[in-house]
Amino acid sequence: MNRIVLLHATPVAMAPIHTAFSEIWPEAETINLLDDGLSLDRARESELSTGLIERFVRLGKYGFDMQAQGILITCSAFGPAIDRLSAELPVPVHKPNEAMFMEAVAQGNNIGMLATFAPAVETMTEEFNDYVARQGSRAKLTTLLVEDAIDLLKKGDAESHNRLVAAQARELAHCDVIMLAHFSTSRAADSVRRQVSIPVLTAPHAAVKRMKASVMAKG
Repeated sequence: MNRIVLLHATPVAMAPIHTAFSEIWPEAETINLLDDGLSLDRARESELSTGLIERFVRLGKYGFDMQAQGILITCSAFGPAIDRLSAELPVPVHKPNEAMFMEAVAQGNNIGMLATFAPAVETMTEEFNDYVARQGSRAKLTTLLVEDAIDLLKKGDAESHNRLVAAQARELAHCDVIMLAHFSTSRAADSVRRQVSIPVLTAPHAAVKRMKASVMAKG
């Protein structure tokens, strides 16, 4: 059985990725590693600190020690730390959003993104621009931050979270495609799709498909 370690920095990312695995790759054995202090401490830093990078990498290496065949990160605010972890481990280590970026750019050049966690926006934008540059694409990203939505979700009010995200979606209706930035934001997918007629992509399903392909390719 393929063991995939899911590295979480917030509990609200957990249910969406488990749903995606159950629908796409139910045969995989998923193990959860949660340090919700990571997202709390990241929110207090304007830039990702060396100390948080070190802490993140230690957690990822612990996951590898659990005989992981792959490690999937579910929080989008730790790009440099994920890069370092990937360079130091012999198994696939995937960022939460790269697979979604691939799908979005394949559908057009005018890409919209709805985000709810402000510290993740800068690193995600850099990752998107790096991916576009590597592909030689002309795709451009327009990001809207939905204030207060993630705080409501953490308090258990998913309905209000989804309503706020969907309300902002109309401002991106001119785009070719909309990405829901975080695993936690994927809960709002149905609500967003009711507001716009363009494709709406979620990170968890794209990430699971890519992880499955990577692990199977390694044999």
